Amino acid sequence: MASTKATLILSGLGLNCENETAHACKLAGASTVDVVHTLAFLQGQVNLKDYDFLLLIGGFLDGDYLGSARVGVNRFRFHTGEANVQSQFTQFIAEGKLILGICNGFQLLVKLGILPDTNVAFKTANVSLTHNDSTRFENRWSNLAVNPDSPCIFTKNIDQIYLPIRHGEGKLVVTEKATQNYILENNLNVLSYADVQGNITSQYPDNPNGSWENVAALTNTQGNVLGLMPHPEAFIHYTQHPDWTNLPYSANEEGAGLQLFKNAYTYLNN
Repeated sequence: MASTKATLILSGLGLNCENETAHACKLAGASTVDVVHTLAFLQGQVNLKDYDFLLLIGGFLDGDYLGSARVGVNRFRFHTGEANVQSQFTQFIAEGKLILGICNGFQLLVKLGILPDTNVAFKTANVSLTHNDSTRFENRWSNLAVNPDSPCIFTKNIDQIYLPIRHGEGKLVVTEKATQNYILENNLNVLSYADVQGNITSQYPDNPNGSWENVAALTNTQGNVLGLMPHPEAFIHYTQHPDWTNLPYSANEEGAGLQLFKNAYTYLNN
């Protein structure tokens, strides 16, 4: 593992959470955070070998034209520039480096075939994220239960977490029985929508989109890739909580989402 613990955030083309995400990384212990336009990466101006942590952020990549992240997926798959993007991703994951895909980034990861399994990046996707059952954009906060048996590095020592969601296409769809079994048997369903008591639920609005098995996030068998629909970068300070003025003050002013980033850098520094 490189000693710099360098972090790369891909932005542009409609993505819009780079500043919040970079700030979360710096608070959590990043030594170097580079925010780079996605096209610059695809054109070979930067290479994943120089980084330890890649973040695919939220927003509206290409305006969600043709469906969430669909144009972006084709750009990654069929880009003909100097960068061999597929081999960069495959090697990056195999080396145990970290990828965090948030919202639009999660949509990109599943449609590139990187989640739920990552032996070969950019293989045919066998899961997808599609329109919410409510048929509308959902902007609310969600209780999330953490799978205690998940191999995910980002959720270590977290039992339950409360994070904002904001998406129109967050419903996880898994049609093949073999893939369903693979996810459940390997505990790759790392986060599930829950009620206020922490009980996993399919009831709207606690489950805001109708995801298969109420899944809000997937990881890989190595645990070094996480894709999630909620936005941890949007809850890194306690005042971002929607009811913060009614909560007891704590000297620890961190928001719950920051812990996912801190777990990432703890892992990288060991």
